[in-house]
Amino acid sequence: MSENKKIIEKYMEGFRESDHPKILSCLADDVIWEMPGVYKHIGKEEFDKEIENENFVGKPKIQIKRLVEEGNVIIAEGSVQGEMINGNKLDAVFCDVFLMENEKIKQLTSYLMTLNTSMTFQ
Repeated sequence: MSENKKIIEKYMEGFRESDHPKILSCLADDVIWEMPGVYKHIGKEEFDKEIENENFVGKPKIQIKRLVEEGNVIIAEGSVQGEMINGNKLDAVFCDVFLMENEKIKQLTSYLMTLNTSMTFQ
């Protein structure tokens, strides 16, 4: 497994554990995290605020189905389940596109599709 893929595995493990330092150690200082049409966070401080989104409780269940690497781009395809503070459940599939620089995540574009109708972004 390449070093960049190992960083992505560590990053995902950090989310499964809600381990902020582990996640942040995988990021470039000027990281950009975007979910088109939903949000765009710039820098580690903004990224850190989204790790445990205030709409959710507990730790998410994240499964990676595929990691594909080409040059400095890694694509992670998988699924995520979680519980929302309002009692609804998140059941979704995702595709995350990571741009790597010096074995750090420089940019992340997240595409998410919910598999149920009980979850809305607000």
